[in-house]
Amino acid sequence: MTKTTYISAQEAVQAVRSGDHIHLSSIASVPHILIEALCERADELSDLHFHHFHTEGPAPYGSAEYRHAFWDQGFFVGPNLRPSVDAGVADYIPVHLYESQEMYRRGALRCDVAMVQVSEPVGGMVSLGTSVDCSVAALEVARERIGVVNPAVPFAYGDLIPLERFTALVRDHRPLFTKPYVEPSETERQIGRYCAALVSDGACLQMGIGSLPNAVCTALSGHKHLGLHTEMFADGALELIRRGIIDGSCKKIDTGKVVASFLLGSQAVYNFIDRNPAVLMRDIAYTNNPWIIAQNPQVVSINSATEIDLTGQVCADSIGTRIYSGTGGQLDFVRGAKLSQGGRAVIALSSRTSHGAPKIVPVLKPGAGVVTPRADVHWVVTEYGSVNLYGKSLQERAQLLISIAHPDDREALERAAFERFHR
Repeated sequence: MTKTTYISAQEAVQAVRSGDHIHLSSIASVPHILIEALCERADELSDLHFHHFHTEGPAPYGSAEYRHAFWDQGFFVGPNLRPSVDAGVADYIPVHLYESQEMYRRGALRCDVAMVQVSEPVGGMVSLGTSVDCSVAALEVARERIGVVNPAVPFAYGDLIPLERFTALVRDHRPLFTKPYVEPSETERQIGRYCAALVSDGACLQMGIGSLPNAVCTALSGHKHLGLHTEMFADGALELIRRGIIDGSCKKIDTGKVVASFLLGSQAVYNFIDRNPAVLMRDIAYTNNPWIIAQNPQVVSINSATEIDLTGQVCADSIGTRIYSGTGGQLDFVRGAKLSQGGRAVIALSSRTSHGAPKIVPVLKPGAGVVTPRADVHWVVTEYGSVNLYGKSLQERAQLLISIAHPDDREALERAAFERFHR
């Protein structure tokens, strides 16, 4: 067997050329050692384009300091890049996460260099660990494929990569980024209870991470035989798995398995997926494909929003013209849940922002992005209840949404609805 050869990060990035489009593994598993090495070459390179899901940690590829050489165009904007996007020194590519891999595979978006972190090899194969996302596609099409072998990356089953696919290998030992469990507020706990009431025993769940999904998980503690097919999960879902509430026994595909594409949570989450055959970390082409999602019965997708208008249009990627996050996989799972036998698509949000501004509004802010069209919206949940907009007219939708708005906002919403609909 040929001995594996490792080189320095500085040697590996010598293969990068001006004008290249670079894919980064994302979320908790960003290959920072390669990014740092590229920064050292910034004065001799130009017009490098970076693509990725949201990233944790420093983001020099989106900073003004390296604007002469780097141009970030992420598929999702996290906290580390929001100021850069606001300032115009970084950008955003609107895309449903399912289609991010298609952009690479169909050539709609170039991918010249793939830079990803991977696990220690097992039998000549490595795992992409906590960040499979669209990296599988990037590794299929890229000219240069640089792998950072890091023992901190768990060996997760699912879509594994042959070690021989890489054109260069680098070693690093820094830990993955973690995100601690966030305790839900009482408002979020009430929303969680309303969401849990829409989940039947045996349902298959999709949720994100954060305090609101944590509240939903807490409210599901009395359920049985739940499944999990999602783009990501964290500590709230892990607790349900450990208690046997999520066991996947009612899933029609991947029965008994937890399926996800990327993670961001505590070290306990990363340890849980390491060499665990009950967890499959898969290409986003699989996890977020609505037709695959729909093969499981009783899929319940639970997603959030920055605001929703009286007709049911959901904005989830921006605050007015300001890009706050991204389209993500919301519509992938909304449509997958709707196609599932007995499935339910849920949009859950607090009635007001932390600053007291209404989230149920007469019209979306100017420039706001519609992530989920009104024709796709079924259940909407706030701390004041849950309503089903499916089959409802515009005027009926307005009245239903007003009924779960903050009580102090309802009079103004009623007035706006009358001005719009004349009744």
